[in-house]
Amino acid sequence: MSDTSGVVHESGTPARPPLELGAIGRERETLTDRAVATLRAAILDGRLAAGSLHSVARLAALLGVSRTPVREALLLLERQGMVRFERNRGVRVLAADARDLDEVFDLRLLLEVPAARRAAARADAGDVAALAQELAQMRRHAEAGDEAAFMVHDQRFHARLLELAGNRRLVGMVAGLRDQVRVRGASTVGRGRDLHAILAEHAAILDALRAGDPEVVAEAMRDHLVRTRELLLAAHGGAP
Repeated sequence: MSDTSGVVHESGTPARPPLELGAIGRERETLTDRAVATLRAAILDGRLAAGSLHSVARLAALLGVSRTPVREALLLLERQGMVRFERNRGVRVLAADARDLDEVFDLRLLLEVPAARRAAARADAGDVAALAQELAQMRRHAEAGDEAAFMVHDQRFHARLLELAGNRRLVGMVAGLRDQVRVRGASTVGRGRDLHAILAEHAAILDALRAGDPEVVAEAMRDHLVRTRELLLAAHGGAP
């Protein structure tokens, strides 16, 4: 393989600034933990582009650490479905694949629909108000056409709802599944719906939550996830 730098896409287009291994903020963080966080962030923001190929040695040099923590970090990211080791070539950032996307949404449906039902049974007025604030920010960014900012609050909306279900591990698991979609550059915007349509699906979830009906909340969440899956699969050559 060519010695891809980790900051230049395979097309030769310069990417964003070089990787820099930063502290995460907890004293007991290991180099591997920090490498995982830095590499994941670089994949999600495009510095390590979907489909690009990188050598462990070069990534280690960019991060200023030995190969061992970088390899360990990449093995973890491989288990999370974000990269793939290729024999005698290096590690590739995974691009969109219909089968992978379908599996991600199978898991999200299994996790988020019952969690939404449970959250609805536990939510109080303050919880509803917090979700309404996220929805208001989504509306503001939809009107501005700012997809990136919109999706930040989309993620927060889902995370807050999951937190209400009372299982912190569930929040992290679903965040990881969402990352697997983001890293592949997969989006339904402009592929059958726009930001306002996505906003309306979240508004339906919040309306059901306000009404205090757990079954309707769960169904609204199911409808949202199924619609997202169908559009993504259609965009990437898969059958719903």
